[in-house]
Amino acid sequence: MNDYIICMDASGDIIREAALENEIQFVPMEYSIGEEMRTSRGCESEELLKTFYDGQRGGDLTKTSQISPYMYEEYFKQFLELGKSILYFCLSGGLSSTYQSAVLAAETLKEDYPEAEVIPVDTLAATGGIGLLVEKAIENRKDGMSIRENLESVRAVIPRLRHYFMVQDLMYLKRGGRVSAATAIVGSALNIKPMLIVNEEGKLVNVDKKRGNKAAMSSLFASFKENYDPETDTRIYICDSDAPELAQGLAEKIKEAEPGVTIRRTMLSPIIGAHTGPGMVAVILFGKEKTS
Repeated sequence: MNDYIICMDASGDIIREAALENEIQFVPMEYSIGEEMRTSRGCESEELLKTFYDGQRGGDLTKTSQISPYMYEEYFKQFLELGKSILYFCLSGGLSSTYQSAVLAAETLKEDYPEAEVIPVDTLAATGGIGLLVEKAIENRKDGMSIRENLESVRAVIPRLRHYFMVQDLMYLKRGGRVSAATAIVGSALNIKPMLIVNEEGKLVNVDKKRGNKAAMSSLFASFKENYDPETDTRIYICDSDAPELAQGLAEKIKEAEPGVTIRRTMLSPIIGAHTGPGMVAVILFGKEKTS
């Protein structure tokens, strides 16, 4: 019944304790900073992450590479050989092609391992949103849910995920095609902080802009207050790309407003940080059900 592992992208963020205690597996993902190629295997050390974001501040270009179906096959085989099935939480298909690659790999592996299952989940999420889903899957497995029951339970709450975040450096959004060069140059000069969400299709959308960090943090807090639904889940993730003072300030303000909230603080994976740059802050939660 419970003979399956829970696996997630290295692009996701989850508190280290939950990952270690529950033997969460991470699909490794490659990235580069400057001329150096690296591999992220999830839950990177704070020292490594600070070095990464300091490198960005110093002008190092950062990039990521896609995982091929073959790479997925080779990674999943180690668990299938042990007779384990795999429930895999993947970065949103609206942000990356990794989900499609994982599906292709699962179909290929089915021929050689007919008794086991590899089930990729398009989370429509990123960073701590994946972490929230994995934490729920952990609880479901502890409650005795089969892999298929767990899949349906998690899929039911994916539409309730809400991601709200701000970025410091518009040039990273420019490189990713999110804003024009002119917008990036003018916005940077005026201290403009873009406010973004991951929408219902799992795509990144620029929804607002604030001038300065204080206004941006107030916007994140307002988004939390408007959407927080403790009846769904009291856990939220606050993720930052080496902006501890901003993240801690937001966490304290949220805790003061909602003492019952459970705050998960993590630094942003370099896989996502490569595209957002240093100084990003996000608040991610299960929100209220939309009425329209």
